[in-house]
Amino acid sequence: MRGRGLALAARNGRSGNNRPVKVLVVGSGGREHALAWAISRSGSLTELHAAPGNPGIAALASCHPVRADDPASLVPLARELPVDLVVVGPEAPLVAG
Repeated sequence: MRGRGLALAARNGRSGNNRPVKVLVVGSGGREHALAWAISRSGSLTELHAAPGNPGIAALASCHPVRADDPASLVPLARELPVDLVVVGPEAPLVAG
């Protein structure tokens, strides 16, 4: 039951932790656009970034020219920003480790 309450709170934009959050969305497809759109609705969000993103995502987030399948560039970007959460959309980077 606790998990369900957390899901409902998150869906309604409320959670027990209203700490400011910076998020990096990795990818450039429709899935990543949907993720960026949903994340952009959070009341806790202070910055939304995407790598590499696309024109639709650019309307919601700051896009960075880093390939989704290039962890050697993604890690320094995440540290430089510095983000609190990285959301990886495509399967390929997850499979590659």
